[in-house]
This record gives sequence, C-alpha cells and structure tokens, in this order.
Amino acid sequence: MSALNWLQEWYKSNCNNEWEHVYGIKICTIDNPGWMVEIELSETTLEGKSFEGFFIDNGDDWIMCRVVNNVFEGAGDPTKLEEMLLTFRKWATEAN
Repeated sequence: MSALNWLQEWYKSNCNNEWEHVYGIKICTIDNPGWMVEIELSETTLEGKSFEGFFIDNGDDWIMCRVVNNVFEGAGDPTKLEEMLLTFRKWATEAN
C-alpha cells in the first residue's frame, strides 16, 4: 500500500463524526520551495506518543519531521513529500 493510500485509511479510521470537524491533515507547498505536512494527533491513538524528531539539511536536499503540541509536522524540499508520509506511517505503525 502506498504512503498516500495508508494515510487516507488512517484519516478514515479516525473520522467519527466529531474528530474530523476539529482535527485533520494539511498538505501544502511552501515557498522554499518544498512541502509541508501537518497531521493532528489529538484524540487519536497517537496522542501523547513519543516521536524523535530530526532535521537533515544538505542545502537543496532537506527534510524535517517532529511532533509539536500533538501535531506531526513535516517539511522538506520538493522531493520529500513521500518520505514525510512514510516517516509518519512508520512511526504510527510502531507506536501502536
């Protein structure tokens, strides 16, 4: 299953006619250029779980992932969207 398909299933599994009205997932471009991902963890099985964030900067080749205030945050260069989603999937699978 692709990282995107997995994320869709994770989102669907958290929709309960309440959660999706307050929380959700944001994927957008940024002007560095690159991608930003924000995945709300409140009221999911990942709320409060430990995540060891990281930042790798090799000039135009960069990625950052962390959890701040119950939000998984990823940012990276234009080629890193899938890597951010795979990082979230790996952590979410291992944390549960």
